[in-house]
Amino acid sequence: MASPSSSANVMLAIFEKKTVSLDLYRPLRNYIVFNYSEREAQNLEDDLQTIKQYRSEIERVPADSLPARRDMLQNYYKALCAVESRFPISPDNDHINSVYFTWYDTFKIKQKAVQQNIHLEKAAVLFNLGAVHSQMGLSLDRSAVEGRRQASHSFIAAAGAFAFLRDNVAMKASMGTSTTVDMSVECAGMLERLMLAQAQECVFENTIAKGSTPGVCAKISRQVGIYYEEALAALNVAPLTYHFDKGWLAHVQLKAALFYAEACYRYGMELHEKEEIAEEIARLKSGISALSEAKKTSSKGAAQQLLDAINKLDANLNQNLARAVKENDRVYLMRVPQASSLPPLPAFAMVKPMPMNDVLDASKEKMFASLVPDNSAKALSRYTEMVDDVIRAQAERLQQGSELARVKLKEMDLPDSILALEGNLTLPMALKEDVDAVQICGGPAGLEAELQQLNDLKRVNQELLIQTEELLQKEATEDAQFRSQFGTRWTRPQSSTLTKNLQDRLNRFAGNLKQAAESDTRIERSVRDHAALMSILDRRPIESALPTLARPIMSLDANEDAIAGALKQSLRQLEGLGAQRAGLEDMLKEMKRKDDILPKLMTSTGSHEDLFRKEIAKYDHICEEISKNLEAQEQLLLQIQAQNVDFASTFNLEDYKGICTIFQGYCLKHVEALIFMVPCGLWH
Repeated sequence: MASPSSSANVMLAIFEKKTVSLDLYRPLRNYIVFNYSEREAQNLEDDLQTIKQYRSEIERVPADSLPARRDMLQNYYKALCAVESRFPISPDNDHINSVYFTWYDTFKIKQKAVQQNIHLEKAAVLFNLGAVHSQMGLSLDRSAVEGRRQASHSFIAAAGAFAFLRDNVAMKASMGTSTTVDMSVECAGMLERLMLAQAQECVFENTIAKGSTPGVCAKISRQVGIYYEEALAALNVAPLTYHFDKGWLAHVQLKAALFYAEACYRYGMELHEKEEIAEEIARLKSGISALSEAKKTSSKGAAQQLLDAINKLDANLNQNLARAVKENDRVYLMRVPQASSLPPLPAFAMVKPMPMNDVLDASKEKMFASLVPDNSAKALSRYTEMVDDVIRAQAERLQQGSELARVKLKEMDLPDSILALEGNLTLPMALKEDVDAVQICGGPAGLEAELQQLNDLKRVNQELLIQTEELLQKEATEDAQFRSQFGTRWTRPQSSTLTKNLQDRLNRFAGNLKQAAESDTRIERSVRDHAALMSILDRRPIESALPTLARPIMSLDANEDAIAGALKQSLRQLEGLGAQRAGLEDMLKEMKRKDDILPKLMTSTGSHEDLFRKEIAKYDHICEEISKNLEAQEQLLLQIQAQNVDFASTFNLEDYKGICTIFQGYCLKHVEALIFMVPCGLWH
């Protein structure tokens, strides 16, 4: 049932379910021969042998490694999915009716389920997969950080397997009278919570080992307790009541109390650091009370290591309580609140069930791939076309509805006019990014600094140019002097020849400087001319400079707020309808993705058209919701149109639109031009 870990705290692992010997090879092969051919059966011999091997390994007591056992269970589950879609196993005369799956309850070994239902086999394999993952988690050494991390991962995987069992197979495996409690939806959900509790507990142990703050430890510990509390709640109601032995109940109840008290202890440490002594006392008392109550009702059958951990924590709580009470009596003199008046302890979940869809995805399984009857394949294609037609038509309706709403709102200048009233208008994104860039650089003041720096650089360059010209002139003068003095004995080439390249480069540089100075002068003149306009760039946020829609100066009935509020409420409702349409389209696509009727086609004995009508009806309720959505939008747009007329009249919307036209057409246009002009000038 459960095995203790080697760590200080005890954890639980689940034993695998037991079954009886079953021959799947012969019934499956006979079905292939009867419905297809002997040659097809021979071609699929390897697949038949693989199924036989998997079933044989399931029946044996596990002797291989846990990871190998896990891999085998995953492969067998995917193989069963392939079998399910191609071999109808049921009591019907035309189906494979000689196969009886038998599985015993893990927790009540004398109880068993016997069904001609492949879902029972799939559910048992999923249960055993979760059990193997739990055993892997328990087998790891949790005395080190890495061991605890790996153990947490294994428990998360176990939780994922039990969650997958609960959500996808448990209900199908519970049909009929021959069922067992361990594979019920309720039991799978309880085991998922238990595995999450143990995974979070490993995280908590690592958190303590890393020396995290008391507040962080308290949140993680509280979530451990919550998971255990959820598992305990499931154990105390039907159908799990009395199905588990007292050791299980004692273990889960004590763990729930232990980690609640641990959270109180850690949270109390944080409160003590903040000198919130009154709440610290209340929290510590609450933790002590939880431990005391748990020990009274659940100490029998619990592991000694768990009881020792509870007693140690109880001593620590009482020690801190005595200290806090003493300090409160002598220094703080605070009134201690009742525990019932305190808010719930904060919790933080660090784990969630591992998604198993990819791990158990059988869509790429090649086993028995050739066994798709031609009539079934053609029927499936026909049904897929019908579904595509439905989705295409509804998607077009949704798109048209969204486009209609957009156009109508644009015609009414909504929601811009509402945003203008609230002062929430925004600049175009490109312009906003340019304004932000200028403000980051210091705005107009920063531009002045850049211009001053530009003038300084221009002066330095001019000085360097003059110095260079003087040096070249000096060199030419000295050359002429020596040539006159020494005559033919002065054999060096003339200065004008030697310095020609330098002189040419100097002339080009002088020309560039002149051109740059003229450009700088134009930029500086433009900046000076637009200085008043550029001051808008100092406004933070820049949107505060935009014109706003003013309230009327005089009002006879003072109903402006009601008019604006009604219009805003209608716009929110319209936005909600738009979000609903997006969700409906996603629902259609998701329903199509999951809509696999191939197993039904292959097991159906009636008319395919009847099956199609029944299956396509699954989409009717979404189509109805789409129709309701579009009808509601049509009525709402009429309402908004009437409300907008009142709004425009009350707030003089036409005058505001005229102001906006002037502002956007002149002010913002010039600001944008200046923003682009400045970087260009400074680059030069």
